[in-house]
Amino acid sequence: MAEMQIGRELEPLVVESIDVEKMKTMAAILQDPNPIHYDADLVRRLGMGDGPVNQGPINLALLMEAVCRFGGGPQSLQRIRLRFLGNVFGGERFECTGRVVAVDGDVAELEVGATANGRPVLGGTAWVKVG
Repeated sequence: MAEMQIGRELEPLVVESIDVEKMKTMAAILQDPNPIHYDADLVRRLGMGDGPVNQGPINLALLMEAVCRFGGGPQSLQRIRLRFLGNVFGGERFECTGRVVAVDGDVAELEVGATANGRPVLGGTAWVKVG
C-alpha cells in the first residue's frame, strides 16, 4: 500500500449499466417485495422516474467495495457514514469516487460519493486504516 496523502484519489469503481435482471434477483435474495425494484410502469406512475429503482444496499455495497479496494481489503474499513441522495435506476451508469481529506496516524479519512448518470446518489465519509 502506498503512503496516504491528502488529495490522493480512489480508483473509480464504475458499473457501466445497472442490470435490471440482477436487480430482480437481488430483490428476491433480499426478500424485498417492493415492486419499484422490478416494475418500471409503477415507478413511472408514482412519478419516481423511468425505470426500476436499484436497491439502496447494493449501491452502498458498491461504494464500500471501492473504499475497501483503496484501503487494501475489507479489513481496512474502520467506519463509514453515508447519505442516500437519490435513486439509481436500471440501465444507468454508476460511478464511485473519493479522495483522502485527512490523515491521522494510520487512519485516512476519505470523502466518498457515487453518481448515477452524473447525478449524486451517495455521499459521505469513510475511514480506512492504512499500512
